[in-house]
Amino acid sequence: MKELNTIRSEIDAIDSELIELFMKRMDCSREVAEYKIANDIPVLNRAREDEILGSVEARGGEYGKYARELYKKIMELSRELQSEIINGQ
Repeated sequence: MKELNTIRSEIDAIDSELIELFMKRMDCSREVAEYKIANDIPVLNRAREDEILGSVEARGGEYGKYARELYKKIMELSRELQSEIINGQ
C-alpha cells in the first residue's frame, strides 16, 4: 500500500494536468461561441451533449457514472461561458 503523501502527490500532479486541459477546453468553448454567433446557432445542442455523455459513461468503466457527472458539469460551464460571450457580458 502506498503512503498517503505519495498518493496525494500523484493527485496533485494529475490536477495540474487537468487544469491545463480544462483551460484548453474552455478556449475551444470560446471559439464555439464565436462560431455560433456568426452562424446564429443556439448555445444548447442537447443531442450533441447526450452523445458525449453516453460515450464518456461507456469509456469510464467502473467510474462511468462519475465520469458522466463530471462531464455534465464541464458542459454546463462551457454553456455558461458561451452564453456570456453571446450575450456580450
